[in-house]
Amino acid sequence: MHDDFVWPGGALGGPMALRGPSAGSRPARPPRVRATARSPRPPRRGTTGPRGLYLRARKAWDRPLTAYYLILGGSLLILVLGLVMVYSASQIKALQSGLAPSYFFRKQLLAAAIGSVLLLAAARTPVRLLRTLAYPLLAGSVFLLCLVQVPGIGETINGNTNWISLGGPFQLQPSEFAKLALVLWGADLLARKQVKRLLLQWKHLLVPLVPVTFLLLGLIMLGGDMGTTVVLTAVLLGLLWVAGAPTKLFTAVFGVTAALAILFIKTSANRMSRLACIGATDPGTNDQCWQAVHGIYALANGGWFGAGLGASVEKWGELPEPHTDFIFAITGEELGLAGTLSVLALFAALGYAGIRVAGRTEDPFVRYAAGGVTTWIMAQATVNIGAVLGLLPIAGVPLPLFSYGGSALLPTMFAVGLLIAFARDEPGARAALAMRQPGVRWKTMRRRVKKRPSGER
Repeated sequence: MHDDFVWPGGALGGPMALRGPSAGSRPARPPRVRATARSPRPPRRGTTGPRGLYLRARKAWDRPLTAYYLILGGSLLILVLGLVMVYSASQIKALQSGLAPSYFFRKQLLAAAIGSVLLLAAARTPVRLLRTLAYPLLAGSVFLLCLVQVPGIGETINGNTNWISLGGPFQLQPSEFAKLALVLWGADLLARKQVKRLLLQWKHLLVPLVPVTFLLLGLIMLGGDMGTTVVLTAVLLGLLWVAGAPTKLFTAVFGVTAALAILFIKTSANRMSRLACIGATDPGTNDQCWQAVHGIYALANGGWFGAGLGASVEKWGELPEPHTDFIFAITGEELGLAGTLSVLALFAALGYAGIRVAGRTEDPFVRYAAGGVTTWIMAQATVNIGAVLGLLPIAGVPLPLFSYGGSALLPTMFAVGLLIAFARDEPGARAALAMRQPGVRWKTMRRRVKKRPSGER
């Protein structure tokens, strides 16, 4: 009897036999699986859908150069759109005055060119030099404000004596440069006191910042310019807020300025009439609310997308000052709600970027200067747009970077240059800008290519 188990097809020792592992045999390898294309990885949790879009947008928003690009791009877009609207809104006004249709546009374009030089100069000026220039600029502003009140030198326009003639069609409004002087001088003063730990005492927090500001306000009010005093007051409050003034002290300063504002309004029939025109829908007796009402008419005529560039009806003599104080109304009539919301979005982006620069810097002067400039631009834009919408009294202040007026445009563009310079010094911003230089970028990409074994790009 055989011990071999016979498998169908042969004996145990045959080709079909089952053999145990011998001493020299190797274990069988698993069968090879033919390589196939990789299946796509499943998306990470939270990277798709609304939450994913939110996370990606937040990551892009937190990049070091976000504030830099918002300030640079937003201010340039406001400036260019303002030039277009000045040309459109001022043609009829120029023809009525016997001037060429592009007269006001050419003056504004010249001011924008000079302002661009000032913007670049401010963006390249060291902080130490800015702090040195603050005191001469303040002294010069006070001197010019005093000069305005000298008979024969100061000029009266629309009831306000705040202008100095430079010869020919050019005029200078010193109160606009006083805003820049107050920002730089106040920032340097508070920064010096912070280094010496003096801001914890309310006397050092208020003196001499508040008295000097009240001096500027008094000189401006001698000329009757209530709108500029409101903006300067907002700058003072903004500096105190950034400096960390206690709530009681901040409220006291705000209360004093509000009481003075009420006093100045009560003692002027013109200002009382402007206050009475808030929310007016009818021109009223003697057409005292004519400008406010026709500003609302212009916005209503624009609808969603406007009547078209150059197709405004209100600028044909119905709306006074269509290219200066009420250019926002002409923008709403010609570009519609879409155009006005675009302007508001640009100002909102500029304001956010300024606040971000002030909040992220470690230099006290930069913090106060960025906070002061941001307060200045946003407060002036709020006063102008609020007056056009009928929510605030007409104060006679231009829309920053947008309305016609070289005296307002030049210091504002210099202030924007300061914000650009401060944004470049944000943590990580300078390194990110250096990486975007053509030479650095090319070298970085070349090193990456050499490290790839396949040689593919």
